[in-house]
Order: sequence, then structure tokens, then C-alpha cells
Amino acid sequence: MPTQPTTKTEPEGKVNAWLLFAGFFHIGAFTIGGGYAMIPIIQRDLVKREWFEEEEFLDLIAVAQSIPGAIAVNAAILVGYRLGGIIGALAATLGAVLPSFLVILLVASLLVKFWEYPYISGFLAGARPAVVGLLLYAALSLGKKAVGSVFDWVSLVSGFVALVVFNVHPIAVIVLAGLAGFVRHGKGR
Repeated sequence: MPTQPTTKTEPEGKVNAWLLFAGFFHIGAFTIGGGYAMIPIIQRDLVKREWFEEEEFLDLIAVAQSIPGAIAVNAAILVGYRLGGIIGALAATLGAVLPSFLVILLVASLLVKFWEYPYISGFLAGARPAVVGLLLYAALSLGKKAVGSVFDWVSLVSGFVALVVFNVHPIAVIVLAGLAGFVRHGKGR
């Protein structure tokens, strides 16, 4: 008789809310580009602290991408809940969001006055390619663990083609790839 995989229905609760808030506040405060640009930094921090394994982090990102909302906020909620329950989810989310809220509030009050200044437009022009580099880094570092078999490569290429050539919505790509993985890996379990 096949055994059922064990599932975690309760959060582990091994990290206190203050550590989650401080960790995500630091990530939120020092990540230019937000969203996907935060992913490699969140990944490095969580794995370095041994709060998550690489494979667990990949699963978390797949879920965070699949649900409505900003991926960084979704990731903070999932990580916070997993490590500290509801209080942990609130702390991690507040930590991730508060720095950008404060900075945007300040920037909005100043930017209205100084938007056309060459230093401002020059800074933004220089930051844009760096953000793309962060996204590429995230894709490559996550890809090392996520793509190993022929099935994985077919899923990667199919998803890329669906997005780029056929303009399929990213959520549809994730759902279809997830269903394909379920059919392939779920048989006999």
C-alpha cells in the first residue's frame, strides 16, 4: 500500500515575529525594483538562515506567483505563516511593505518637484538595467534547482514560448504546468 506524503498543516512557529519583521524590513529597504527583484535576496536570506531549503523556496515562489497580489508580499505572507503562524505572516508582510511605503511617500513628495532634473532621470536610467540583471540572476539561480529532467526542460521551454510567442497569461502557464506535473508525478501516489 503506498504511503501518503506527510503534509504540514500547522506553521512550524520556529521564528519569532520580530525576526521575521526585521528580516523582511531589511530586504524591503535594500531591494531596488521590488517584486521579482526581491526574490533572489529573499532566497539567499531564507536559505542562509536555514529557514528553507532551496526546493521548498522554489515551491513557495510557485505558489506566491500563482495567487493574486504582488509576489514579494505573497512570499512574505507564505514565509511568515510557515515560520510564525498568523502573527509571523503579519510581521513579515509589514516588514516587506513598510520600507517601500515610507520611501515612496517621501519620494512622491519630492519627485513631483524634481522629476525632470538630469540627476533623477540619470539615476533611473542607470537603475533599470540593473533591475533586469537581478531578475536574470533570480531566474538562473532558481532554475539550477528547478530544471533537471527532460520533463522540466519541456515545461520551461513550453512556458517561455506560451508567454513570449502566444502571449498566454502567466497564471495560465503556471496552472497548466502544475497540472502537467500533477499528472506526471501524481500517478500511483
